Amino acid sequence: MAANLVHELGLLARIPRSGLSFLGSGRQSVAEHSHRMACIALILARRCDQPVDEAGLLRLCLFHDLPEARTGDQNYVNRKYVRVDEDRLLADIEAASSLGPELRATIEEFERGASLEARLARDADQIELLALLREEADLGNPRAGAWIASCRQRVVTAAGQSLADEVLATPADEWWFGDKGDAHWVTASDTD
Repeated sequence: MAANLVHELGLLARIPRSGLSFLGSGRQSVAEHSHRMACIALILARRCDQPVDEAGLLRLCLFHDLPEARTGDQNYVNRKYVRVDEDRLLADIEAASSLGPELRATIEEFERGASLEARLARDADQIELLALLREEADLGNPRAGAWIASCRQRVVTAAGQSLADEVLATPADEWWFGDKGDAHWVTASDTD
């Protein structure tokens, strides 16, 4: 039933990204992550030197973490000890709505990472985390640097590597704080 899927997707907004507890700072829901990831994926598609099925790419981004509505966000430590019954999980997702077979295929494509779109989506997943880590590093979290180094290694496409490097080289507040000549900034000379 489609309404159940709508509510299941809504739960992702209330499921926190669990790995951030190890970082010691930062908060983000699975839905927030998926939204920025989809936006990043579109940037990657436009930078890619090959034709990209943008609708398919966005579908991968929007639904890749749907299983977490049922399993929670399993971080790297959780995965050492907890095994998700993937077959049952995907069968239940498939049976839950008319979109089920397409959702299962989308999740499986993302996990395989074989298609160009899946590689771009997986890179967008990592770049979204890199952006969050850059934000936390800019706020003074000393652990973020070590996380950045390992996360950056997981970006594989040329478009992804280029954007990852750009994100890491750019202060997180530059988009709004970088233009101090803007009339809205109050400087010392404005108050004299």
